Amino acid sequence: MGSGREAILEALEDLTEEDFKKFKLKLLSVPLREGYGRIPGGRLRAQEKGCMDRLDLADKLVSFYLEEYGAELTATVLRDMGLQETARQLQERMQKCMQKGSAAAPARTKQAAKPALHFVDQHRAALIARVTHVDGVLDELHGKVLTEEQYQAVRAETTNPNKMRKLFSFAPAWDANCKELLLQALQEQQPYLVDDLQRS
Repeated sequence: MGSGREAILEALEDLTEEDFKKFKLKLLSVPLREGYGRIPGGRLRAQEKGCMDRLDLADKLVSFYLEEYGAELTATVLRDMGLQETARQLQERMQKCMQKGSAAAPARTKQAAKPALHFVDQHRAALIARVTHVDGVLDELHGKVLTEEQYQAVRAETTNPNKMRKLFSFAPAWDANCKELLLQALQEQQPYLVDDLQRS
């Protein structure tokens, strides 16, 4: 488990059951930075068996928003709930994580000046090679990112890598929101692959 994920999880574990339910509901309406999508609300709202527990939610926050923004968003919701002390402790833990990270990886500072590539651009080759649930991803994108013609054109390819190549052939016309929708579809269909690529 990443250190940022641990910090988020510790903050969630400090919540009572009632506060944890409130946290999940507030997460559905908190304003997000431009370019970020919202975690699907179905499991956040569910209270019955199969609902999202603290570990699930920490994983989702990091998968959707990465560690730094995931922690910032968690702290924002906690403050909105009046839990300033829990939010402060989370931010202190994250500052320590960031300091450790910058000390351990000074070589990254040169790359920081470049605008960050979106996840789907950064990991294009790996996604072409490793995505196996392409049809499920296409179903998620149909009508939102892909037209009917594009959807059928990708489906017509005979192998998963060829389907992914065809899908990426439409990417030059996509904006950041389209890429975010693709990332969300990948997180729904192949969360372990996305998590592995995010760690790499």
